[in-house]
Amino acid sequence: MKLADSHCHLIYKGLGEQQPEVLARAREAGVVAMLNISTRENEWDQVIEVAEREPDVWASVGIHPHEADKHEHIDTAKLVDRARHPRVVGIGESGLDYYYDHSDRDRQRASFRAHLAASRETQLPIIVHTRDAEEDTAEILRDEMGKGAFPGVIHCFTASGAFADAALELGFYISISGIVTFKNARDLQETAARLPLDRLLIETDAPFLAPVPHRGRTGEPAFVADTCRFLAKLRGEDPAALAEATRQNFHKLFAKTVA
Repeated sequence: MKLADSHCHLIYKGLGEQQPEVLARAREAGVVAMLNISTRENEWDQVIEVAEREPDVWASVGIHPHEADKHEHIDTAKLVDRARHPRVVGIGESGLDYYYDHSDRDRQRASFRAHLAASRETQLPIIVHTRDAEEDTAEILRDEMGKGAFPGVIHCFTASGAFADAALELGFYISISGIVTFKNARDLQETAARLPLDRLLIETDAPFLAPVPHRGRTGEPAFVADTCRFLAKLRGEDPAALAEATRQNFHKLFAKTVA
């Protein structure tokens, strides 16, 4: 199988200290493409540095909704400027998180809109984080899409089937993480089973959310293979075929990876 991990954090604790070994295990598992996601401004240089060094790793620039209060100075222009780097292929992750509310909700919404404007201007995909904020996320995406189209993905999808349909209607991709393998993820499994193959991505969100049979361990990109096998069984598909389809989807969405 040749796999793409559409969302991981290679500089985070648990992975950053042993990055060469983590990358070696990923490649041995068949992972041929990884997107190294940033969540704070002080991570941008680090994720770009990894992408410059490793030909199968790319970078994003963005501010996580948890960090919105601390990054009021990050506007569309700053995102667009950093996104000019040839190894930066996506904007984010950004979005809304009303579960933890680590940042003011108005500030989260303003930051999200700045990221969406950067996605529109650069035509790089927006990488959307949404938790307990489906209604506002969908409303903002529709409103911003009305100002001009942009590509995107709902990362680590855990929302409702109705939100999945709304995202698909906007032309978005949906990325499934190791959460789909959890016993209590029945609703997510039902949605993942019916997602159109041409809009599906797979991710680890490493070092978080290690799938079964690795639960409780530090997640890493190699584990995307386990999620792929589980998802293929869930959907009644061949694992190698699903791996290939989701890898091609990754390169289609993040078109700069094949530029």
